[in-house]
Amino acid sequence: MPSSVSEIPTAAPDLAVAHYAAKLAFETDCSDVRAAFTAGKVDFVLLDVRSPALFAQSHVPGAVNLPHGKMTAHRMSGWASDTLFVVYCAGPHCNGADKAAFRLAKLGLRAKLMIGGMTGWADEGFAFESQAAAAE
Repeated sequence: MPSSVSEIPTAAPDLAVAHYAAKLAFETDCSDVRAAFTAGKVDFVLLDVRSPALFAQSHVPGAVNLPHGKMTAHRMSGWASDTLFVVYCAGPHCNGADKAAFRLAKLGLRAKLMIGGMTGWADEGFAFESQAAAAE
């Protein structure tokens, strides 16, 4: 009798490749975002989609604050149409980043979700900055 793990057969490798490639097309993680900033290879705009008050208290270094409700065609026209946006919010318990990615996609823009958000960033032990630190 198989375990509950193996009871349902695994996908064929070609299906698994397609599945995980599609999944990675929609998301990135905190470690990869930090590595890009550390290496100076930032080819995306990191958007913190929480409120300005929460952003001022603490945010991921290098992030721009733009709440998902403020994402309009006019507002986004300040960036090139091929810009990749990486969005995050409070964490896995918050769907603000999903709403932001949805809005960006509806505007014809490219977006990835930074899985984990602020919670994931903290879990990795990475430092945050505050609005005061960002303004220095």
